[in-house]
Amino acid sequence: QVQLVESGGGLVQAGGSLTLSCAASGRTFISYVMGWFRQAPGKEREFLASVSRGGGSAGYADSVKGRFTISRDNAKNTVYLQMTSLKPEDTGAYYCAADIAWDRNTNYYTGRETEYDYWGQGTQVTVSS
Repeated sequence: QVQLVESGGGLVQAGGSLTLSCAASGRTFISYVMGWFRQAPGKEREFLASVSRGGGSAGYADSVKGRFTISRDNAKNTVYLQMTSLKPEDTGAYYCAADIAWDRNTNYYTGRETEYDYWGQGTQVTVSS
């Protein structure tokens, strides 16, 4: 069982920045593709970013490309989401997720929600205008 705990959410003004962290339990973090998702009020959860097991490859949703950066520190079992130029429409609950992908190419990452096996509880980000 993998436990994921997000932190770093909060209230920020439009144009500001936040960095979210997600700490994973267990000793096999290197075998997980990690992703960040967001659910805005009244909307379905959406993909934001994903990073490969080794951290060398990443993909982003068009809505956050150029503003958000996903990274991971495998020594600390932690994945990050650096968010800049935040907009009110970035408001929502942010979730990290783990896809057990030890058998995948090391450059593999995915934006498919159904591929992810474990989810955190979420952290709230509110961007005021």
